[in-house]
Amino acid sequence: MKLTIIIVNYNVQYFLEQALLSAQKAIQNIDAEIYVVDNNSSDNSVQLVRKKFPSVKLIANSDNPGFSKANNQAIRASNAEYILLLNPDTIVTEDTFEKCIQFMDQHPDIGGLGVKMIDGSGNFLPESKRGFPSPWVAFCKTFGLSKIFPKSRLFNRYHLGFLDKEETHEIDILAGAFMMVRRETLDKIGLLDETFFMYGEDIDWSYRIQLGGYKNYYFADTQIVHYKGESTKKGSLNYVKVFYNAMIIFAKKHFKGSSAKGFVWSLQLAIYFRAFLTLISNIFRKGFMPLLDAVLIVGGLVLIKDFWATHYYNDPGYYSTAFYYFNIPLYTFLWLSAVFFTGGYDDRFNIRRMTRGFVIGTILLAAVYGFLPLDLRPSRAIIAFGAIWALISTTTLRTAIHFFKYGNFNVGRNRIRNLIIVGSKMEAERALGLLQKAEIQKNYIGIVAPKETKNLTDFLGGQPQLEELVQIYKIDEILFCLKNVSAKNMMNWMVKLGNQIEYKTLSEDSQSIIGSSSKDTTGQLYTIETQFNIATQMARRNKRTFDLFLAILLLVFSPILLFFVQNKGGFLSNIFHVLSGKKSWVGYALLHEKGTQSEKLPKTRKGVLSSIDVLDIQDPPKETIRRINFWYAKDYALGKDLNIIWKGFFWIGNS
Repeated sequence: MKLTIIIVNYNVQYFLEQALLSAQKAIQNIDAEIYVVDNNSSDNSVQLVRKKFPSVKLIANSDNPGFSKANNQAIRASNAEYILLLNPDTIVTEDTFEKCIQFMDQHPDIGGLGVKMIDGSGNFLPESKRGFPSPWVAFCKTFGLSKIFPKSRLFNRYHLGFLDKEETHEIDILAGAFMMVRRETLDKIGLLDETFFMYGEDIDWSYRIQLGGYKNYYFADTQIVHYKGESTKKGSLNYVKVFYNAMIIFAKKHFKGSSAKGFVWSLQLAIYFRAFLTLISNIFRKGFMPLLDAVLIVGGLVLIKDFWATHYYNDPGYYSTAFYYFNIPLYTFLWLSAVFFTGGYDDRFNIRRMTRGFVIGTILLAAVYGFLPLDLRPSRAIIAFGAIWALISTTTLRTAIHFFKYGNFNVGRNRIRNLIIVGSKMEAERALGLLQKAEIQKNYIGIVAPKETKNLTDFLGGQPQLEELVQIYKIDEILFCLKNVSAKNMMNWMVKLGNQIEYKTLSEDSQSIIGSSSKDTTGQLYTIETQFNIATQMARRNKRTFDLFLAILLLVFSPILLFFVQNKGGFLSNIFHVLSGKKSWVGYALLHEKGTQSEKLPKTRKGVLSSIDVLDIQDPPKETIRRINFWYAKDYALGKDLNIIWKGFFWIGNS
């Protein structure tokens, strides 16, 4: 066996499908095998591999043992001359493996090989070539010097920015997304160190390859698409902790004495510094719009108060100072909270959501107003005028931001993007059918033939004219049908046309269209499979917030409510289970006594109640339970939970 390809997968079913399809095309002329090691995915990844890729060797783990251990499972089971670790969110060209093997065959001193990687917009991924993370290199990366001086040999050794990405070079560190290693090298240096659960194992392996007397190379004569670049994870504090702790493990393993202590100390300092920067960045990124909105609303309320006091009551000092420290914060908080929970900040240019939030906030404010003491009820007119001001001012703010960012005033109206499809007429029609079933709106311009064509009735032109057609029709999005267009051609076009265009791919026989706007996004998916409302960010956030609010409310009034529930001890227990996050007030009905949720549905916390509990059904069959759970997840809304709790309150103490 010449080559063993190992793909470790965790909950990326659609990307995995595309990666396997491209890998299978690339091994047609090679004596090769493909392993998929699934780390207990909750999606249909395992079923996909078994059904659609019977020739692929599948290892389905019942838990998530981590990246290193999963790869080692397949490495031990193989005996090929070369081992390739490949990410599931990649596409390889048809000749990638052949070129890499040929290059390594010609250079027996090479132990490990990486390739040029681009993201879903055609941008070069700098992690394709990396230097050894010495204390100085780590310092420059941590404190941003490598970004300030990207071409510097002194300051950017982490990504080796001084090396030409179009030329093949000897490097220190291979990227875990594509690591081709010689079996002979593994026999000498050993497998991946399973101490590294995630991150750091590629650095450790690359370093041990060099210690074993071999070289690592960056190979520029082929390229792959890696949809999710490493920056997709850097927005979380958990990433900072896990990544730098992996570096500490590496330092303690390979360095001794004062050098190890200095390296570990610098990495620990880096953890706190990067965590601080990440926290500030997240606060600014997530809080920027709410903060601007709050400034506008507070300023408007002050002006409205002064105007109303002067012109209606003829007394500029009519309102007490309590208006500043109580009423203004209360009004602003309720309005912005309502906008937040209705998804107004998930999509900041969605005027409809924002308007709905202000309406709900005003209704809540009117309800709260009646319970306030008389001295804290200044005027309903201020609430009315304040709500109008809040809506107008925040809409104006978004319009201005939208104009400076996109050059138009179409805020709240998603412009339908101009789309062309590169492929045969049959595949293009299939792609259009998938878009239609997935309810994706595009301004479809036409088809570009895979080759030169004179048939301008069915096609806009041929692939050689693609750049010209993009300019003529002002194309925003290109969909490549990989049954007709080689992955190599697609990547060349992505690099040539640049990141101003969004690229999507449809693999042969696939029912999913995949793409990514940049390495900073986790990928975009158009699929005809069911989309579940309960899996959306807004639904998850609101469901958890509702759980906490209701738990606190029930706890406060528990002395009274205990008389209305069946199991009093269970009632209090459930309150604390919900507060701790172990349970939700409403969830799926369980399929059997062991507490298994319905398969293939988005995971949720175990529910105290379910839709079944409020239906007059005795011992429903499993198919009925599955169907009810399916519709609960698909059409989820907070009102469903409220209705179930209202009808089933008597049983809210059940375990």
